[in-house]
Amino acid sequence: MVTTHNLGFPRIGKNRELKFALEKYWKREIPEQALQDAADSLRLQHWQDQAQLDWIPAGDFSLYDHVLDTSFMLGNIPTRVSALEGSEIDSYFRVARGRSAVDKSACSCVHAGEMTKWFDTNYHYIVPEFDKDTSFSLNASHLLEQIDQAWKTHSRVKPVILGPVTYLWLGKSKDGSEKLDLLDDLLAVYAQLLSALKNAGAEWVQIDEPVLVMELSQPWQHALRTAYYQLQAAPVKLLLATYFGQLQDNLQLACELPVAGLHLDAVSAPDEVAKVADWLPTHKILSLGVVNGRNIWKTDLTAALDWLESVHARLQDRLWLAPSCSLLHVPVDLGNEQKLDQEIRSWLAFAVQKLDEIAILAKALNHGRASVAASLQENQAAITSRKQSQRVHRADVKARVLSITYAMGNRRSPYHQRAIVQRDRFRLPLFPTTTIGSFPQTQQIRQTRRDFRAGLLSETDYRQAMQQEIELCVREQEALGLDVLVHGEPERNDMVEYFGEHLDGFAFTEFGWVQSYGSRCVKPPLIYGDVAHAQPITTEWIRYAQSLTSKPMKGMLTGPVTMLNWSFVRDDQPRAETCLQLALAIRDEVLALEQAGIRMIQIDEAALREGLPLRKSQWRSYLDWATRAFRITANGVRDETQIHTHMCYSEFNDIMEAIASMDADVITIETSRSDMELLNAFDQFQYPNEIGPGVYDIHSPNIPSVDSIMQLMKKAAQRIPPERLWVNPDCGLKTRNWDEVKPALSNMIAASRQLAGCLDAARAG
Repeated sequence: MVTTHNLGFPRIGKNRELKFALEKYWKREIPEQALQDAADSLRLQHWQDQAQLDWIPAGDFSLYDHVLDTSFMLGNIPTRVSALEGSEIDSYFRVARGRSAVDKSACSCVHAGEMTKWFDTNYHYIVPEFDKDTSFSLNASHLLEQIDQAWKTHSRVKPVILGPVTYLWLGKSKDGSEKLDLLDDLLAVYAQLLSALKNAGAEWVQIDEPVLVMELSQPWQHALRTAYYQLQAAPVKLLLATYFGQLQDNLQLACELPVAGLHLDAVSAPDEVAKVADWLPTHKILSLGVVNGRNIWKTDLTAALDWLESVHARLQDRLWLAPSCSLLHVPVDLGNEQKLDQEIRSWLAFAVQKLDEIAILAKALNHGRASVAASLQENQAAITSRKQSQRVHRADVKARVLSITYAMGNRRSPYHQRAIVQRDRFRLPLFPTTTIGSFPQTQQIRQTRRDFRAGLLSETDYRQAMQQEIELCVREQEALGLDVLVHGEPERNDMVEYFGEHLDGFAFTEFGWVQSYGSRCVKPPLIYGDVAHAQPITTEWIRYAQSLTSKPMKGMLTGPVTMLNWSFVRDDQPRAETCLQLALAIRDEVLALEQAGIRMIQIDEAALREGLPLRKSQWRSYLDWATRAFRITANGVRDETQIHTHMCYSEFNDIMEAIASMDADVITIETSRSDMELLNAFDQFQYPNEIGPGVYDIHSPNIPSVDSIMQLMKKAAQRIPPERLWVNPDCGLKTRNWDEVKPALSNMIAASRQLAGCLDAARAG
């Protein structure tokens, strides 16, 4: 009989219950017990949603981030936090966001942990910190509590933990010491953990090692062998889980490691299923991820069975079925979507529906296709409907992509010539100050948008309300003394969803929320068909904002690669082709802004790096079409129009050459949490254009001091000529409030002016 299980379930709740509980706790509106009660309730609901599975996961739930949970479970807490007074949850949120709910001062000195992307997804994790003195000690109480709770709902509970080698891989050495030197001490704690899980009643433990789909050097491959040969004495069965890619040169290694079972992402690595089945010893189970855990399209169940039946005939009881990866990356339940176009809705499967698909496949394998004939027929009708739908394909869009020329991707003059024209036009001071685009999205702004969508507010009244918010934002920026202004984006719900709503080929959900980090959730649009620009999207708002001030006003757009990577993308054509369609659509908006008199245009590509293949040998192809798409979007403007782009919360050091090839006049990039670590790239690579390293960590409520900002900018000035440096936050400000934003920006501007004064004095001397 085929066994069914799940690698992980979304944490946030169908209605974002976790988000709202966290934010109330941080504001001290509810006590810790109320937060824990909300978490308990969510876990119980999630296990009920998975009750049809043979095994349910426990330990996949987190109040903020599962990697941070692992750090605390292993006793790896930064000294700057562990030395402070307070409870464990206080320390937890200090690492996560720089401040606990008990820290009442807006000027906390705690530096939040660095945050970056989880492999090639839009989920952000808190980076573990190591040094030569790092030690580990087990504190598994929270995991054990979850397991105990799970036993009350299901007879088979599978704890989920992050593997030791992936944990080390994800972390950073803060003093240059070798991370792998910590492996033996770490494994001793993992051995204790597995014994504790056995005592808690666990038979199987899922241990995630997604690092196995990466290109691993010999020392890291050796680390995996060392780890699992030491852990093979554990009193539980280990299910080694890989996902997000192919094993390739690690396939034999993965099959030979002394574990009881191996999970393979059969969506990403369909060609490896037969190889793994050949290599895997007969005493091991093979778990296949046959349903896409990262996208929302229904699985073609008949096509899946066509190849699964032969695998099942060979493996019999040794075959387990699951989604390809944790369902953390998809919305919870399609059942909530009552307003979505019914045809498009019929093509979709969210987390709950994906588990239904697993159950159907398992029943078909265990009892024959006839036992699920109605389900297969319904599924096939949806698959056929999507393939044949006339709303998916547009001949005019495809023809326009084919007409793209080389010249469309190039500016009229090289940067050094454009820079002269732009400096003469804008006459900005040394170290010019700006922001990334959005300003606080107050409750009033969100309510106004909701009322307009619900028909409770006329279009005239809505536009007037948004203009008032824009004027407020412009006046606040002028009062602060920023050099380059933005309109604040009050009319935008999300940087991707807003633009998608104005383009053909997109569909949208009401409740399709996905966790990005902590309490931050996004609602990715669905790109179901060919994409086209129908009419100008932003010109009215930006032109109005520019009319209020004599200072330069940046037009704010989302770039094609970010639109692609932060949407649920159609899977019936190459992503590169969809990206070119997006590039042409956003290019139309760029040219509309320029025609409207806007001479600074920011095209955000925050998601450029997360689209990289996990194997470096495959990067070139992606970077070629991704940077080409940006250049087609941006490079139709005149020399005097200054193109900005923004990137955040990813490791960019190793793709700086590709970023430079985008040829944006100014790039703003996150560097505050990583203490300007990004700028180490400029020791070897001479970045040719202007750059604004983010000096204000907007994901923390803490307000940076003038001195801390100056120290960061001084580090930047050691690598980038001061004439090409900008000063800005590391991301948009929509999640903050004005009481935090105004003093933080005031300090940022003061630091800029002091730096300029110091440089002028030094040059005069």
